[in-house]
Parts: sequence; C-alpha cells; structure tokens
Amino acid sequence: MPQWDSFDSFLADAHRVSGSARQALVDELLHERSEWPWIEGNRATFIYSGMGTRSAALNMDVIKEDPPFAPMENLAETTLWYVTRAFERDDLLDYLLAVNDPLTPLATERDVVARMSNYWRVDPRNPLKMNTAQLNVSVLRMGSARPFPDWQRMPNVTRGRIYEHVMNSAQLGFSGRKLWVYTPPGYEHSAGQAYPLLIFQDGQWASGPLQLPFVADALIKHGRLEPMVVAMIQSGTQQERLQEYVLSDRYYAFTLLELLPFVQTQYRIDATNLGIGGVAVGAIAAAHAALKNPAVFERLIMISAPLGKGPDQDKLEQIVKRFGEAKVLPKRIFQSVGRYEARARFIRPAENLRDILSARGDVDYRFTEIGSGHGLVGFKSILPEALAWAFPVGVQ
Repeated sequence: MPQWDSFDSFLADAHRVSGSARQALVDELLHERSEWPWIEGNRATFIYSGMGTRSAALNMDVIKEDPPFAPMENLAETTLWYVTRAFERDDLLDYLLAVNDPLTPLATERDVVARMSNYWRVDPRNPLKMNTAQLNVSVLRMGSARPFPDWQRMPNVTRGRIYEHVMNSAQLGFSGRKLWVYTPPGYEHSAGQAYPLLIFQDGQWASGPLQLPFVADALIKHGRLEPMVVAMIQSGTQQERLQEYVLSDRYYAFTLLELLPFVQTQYRIDATNLGIGGVAVGAIAAAHAALKNPAVFERLIMISAPLGKGPDQDKLEQIVKRFGEAKVLPKRIFQSVGRYEARARFIRPAENLRDILSARGDVDYRFTEIGSGHGLVGFKSILPEALAWAFPVGVQ
C-alpha cells in the first residue's frame, strides 16, 4: 500500500524530520512513485531531483510570464524540488523542466537556442512525451483529458503501408519535396476498389509526430474511419510555408493540377470522395482550396487555423468572411481550436466561424475546443476526432 495518499501528506511527514531522515523520505517517495507529475483532481505536482541543483522550474507556454516558468521550491536538506499548480481537468499540455536556468527574461536573451540546450529538458520521471526533429517535450495529461497514446505501439492493429515519393512543382518552383502516401490495410489485395483521398499539409508532421497513418489504422480497425488513402505533402522552409499556405492561388493550383493528378495516377482514388486538411497555417491552405472548389474538396479539416490578429491578418480574416458568403460549402467540415491559443488570433475568430457554420443547414459541421495550446501535442490529440468526422464509415 502507498505510504502517502497525497503530495501534501508527504510534505507533512517530511517537515517532521530533518537531515538524512528527510532525504530518506524523499528516496522512499521516488521509489514508491516512479511516474510524475502527481495528479490530484485539478492539481498537478511536478518534481525534479538531482545533486548540485541550484534552481528548478516548470517551463510551460501557458504561464504568462517572461520566462514562462513556475519556480520550484526546494525541500530543505534534500535534493527534491517541487511545484504544484491548478489546471482544468481536461488539460493536455506540453512542458519542460528548466534546471539551473538563469531565470532571466527571454526577451533579453541573445541565444535562446543555446539556453534551451543547456538548461531545458524533458521530465525524466514522466513517460508521456512528444518527440520531434526540433524539440522533445513532456506531456501533462489531466484526468479527463483526451487520450494521448503512442498509436504506433497499439497491439493487434493491422497496419497499412506508407510509400515515399519525391515531388517537383512548376507552379511553385520547388523540387525534391517529399510526399508520403498512406494506403489502408488490405489495399494491395483489393484490386479494382477505389478509395477516398485526404490531402494533408505539413506531411513531415503528419507522417511523423502526429502519427496520422497509425491513427488511421486504429480508427479503421474499430470501424470509426472509412478506409482511405492519405497524401501528406512536405512543406518548405518556414518562409515558404507562410507564402504558400496563406491564401496562395499558386499553392491551390499546385494541389489541384500537380499533386492531385500525381496521386490519382499512382493510386486507386475515388474522385467523388476527396478531402483536404491541415494544422495551423496548413489549415488555411486547406480552407482556401475547399472554398475555391467545394465540388472537388467536399471534406475539410481545420485544426487550430490562425484566422485573426497577427501576421497576414488582412488575408487571414478573409477566410471567415468567405465562409459566410459562400453559396456552396464542403459537405463535411471539422474545426478545432485550443483553449490556450492566442485569443485574438485563434479563439475569437474560430468562435465567429463556428457561429457562421453552425447556422448553415447545408453542411455537416463539428467544432471542438480542446484543453491545449498551439502545438503538436494538441494537434495530435484531436486528430482522431477530426479524421473520424471527415470520413465516417457509411456516410457519403
């Protein structure tokens, strides 16, 4: 039986003793409880334990300070540092630990990358992580949050296949970008059958940390998703990504005249059952294509689309207006936004669009707010719901 039923009860015991006896209690706690943070109702306690630690802090984007840290307190005469914070019960948030960080404002930091490398780290006691090419983060999953499994490790799930191609574009002037194409289980043995197609932006994320193919496998197995092909096209540099994704007719032309024909010639695609989607500004590119040609792209996924104040504001605000004025819309639309995203850029315009689309009688529409910020953790958590809504079994 656990010796402590709450972190407060541990602290009470620890404060009754001193010296080596207190460190011994810390050692017992860390042996008894191997996985952290300790979640109790709407509170989560984060810890760090290490010799020579001068300071430790919880590093989380939703903390509105500079730096975005919640300093940890040291339990005197021990190696234990801790902080307890309240969260919403459905929060799913990424975080890091800042150990021996200078604690100075990031606004005055000359080399943020070096600072991150030297002082910020994943929580060694939390097995829940998101690993990307740029940064690995730990994940806080409160008790009522969406599941956050490693979809690739799910047992007894029949796997589809992922094929890698290289694409060039006359429309956009690029060469050598990767295109990953997912085919569902059984595709190779179903000659003559045509499949729905989803085109998804930021293919390096979709096929990587977002685990879209593995999510699709699990949903198909459990009858939540129509077996389909997914084309995941790599985005360019950050500058190219913004230029191409933010209401670019050239990118739309690439999608319609180059990407789609290529996939249709290589794979068995049902041309009457096409969808398009993306996350962040990739969702803007998807919305632009679907609004220009809803007869082709009848299914639309928009996850955390920036629709308001900020860079390219004048262009982005057009999206909500165009949805309101459109005579024809995609027949199925999924939209989500994160509770901790910037209010003026994401939440308010997302709610405005929700009000417009909810009032339309000609579209099957779902809007979901998730307990996350703007990042891959939140995107991954909502992806199963988005796919299942856009391509449900038995709905044409």
